[in-house]
Amino acid sequence: MFRNREIRQFAGLFFLITIMTGAAGMLLICPEAGILIFILAVCYGAAFFWFIRERYKRIARMSEQIDQILHDKDSMYIAEEEEGELSILQSEIGKMTLKIRQQNRALQKEKERLADSLADIAHQLRTPLTSVNLILSLLEKQPEEGRRRALFLEMEDLLVRVDSLITSLLKLSRLDAGIIVFQKEPVEVRALVDTALRPLRISMDLHDVTVRMDLPDGVSLSGDPDWLAQAVQNILKNCMESAGDHGWIEIVCEDTLLFTEIRIHDSGSGFDESELHSLFERFYRGKDTKTSGYGIGLALCKSILTRHGGTVRARNHPEGGAVFLIRFPKDLP
Repeated sequence: MFRNREIRQFAGLFFLITIMTGAAGMLLICPEAGILIFILAVCYGAAFFWFIRERYKRIARMSEQIDQILHDKDSMYIAEEEEGELSILQSEIGKMTLKIRQQNRALQKEKERLADSLADIAHQLRTPLTSVNLILSLLEKQPEEGRRRALFLEMEDLLVRVDSLITSLLKLSRLDAGIIVFQKEPVEVRALVDTALRPLRISMDLHDVTVRMDLPDGVSLSGDPDWLAQAVQNILKNCMESAGDHGWIEIVCEDTLLFTEIRIHDSGSGFDESELHSLFERFYRGKDTKTSGYGIGLALCKSILTRHGGTVRARNHPEGGAVFLIRFPKDLP
């Protein structure tokens, strides 16, 4: 308690006033009056310092508990005080403690998620790179020119897939970090779908995948056209792979007073009901091990659409195939 300068100053001032008052009482009144003043001053001073000491004990106890909390002892509990300033302080400390613990739990979960993501990324990159190393070793021992050319093409395809994976991961990490600023401009739905389909046209023609569209003119969304096209393209690519040879994809837009919705339906086999809730998770490739993707496309799609204020979900169509529903709610007046 006496480590505090104000307490030492008060004690010195109190002692000086007591001496002066007692001396004045002896000289001006009588010796008994001076002695009584001394006794009363000592009693008042003792009572005051006792209360101050108890108050500082409570503060020291709270300080010790806070120190233990800061050293990761989550089980610590800030004892409640009676009404008054210490009670208010205790309440604020309790709020601070709760917030710190919540932040610590969130950071711990983020660390675990990051560790899992890094492990998944390492696994996804290791698989094609291992295949590339294997192809290189085969090339050294392969004298036949035709076989060497086939191995080179296979290795080129693997490297293109690795480059695509890295590009998608970089986009996803930039979205997570919040460093991307989306443009806000009207994007016509028909133009958006055409832009998303353009890179897939050749592949669709090779596999004889038919695209049927019912997109009314004049319907538009607000957002970044390039990023929105990327999101729609990822869904279309998934549907194209699901539809397979001689399949079809149907794209329908519905514009209401409450929302604008784009439905993408393919002629594939649809999804297993148990995996519908996991489709948009990172690195989730589904139960079909024949898929060539890495489980990034739909996760990137959801991240883009969510940051544009939209939603995306998937379900199985009653007549077969998968349906993706992209919905953008409208601002009500």
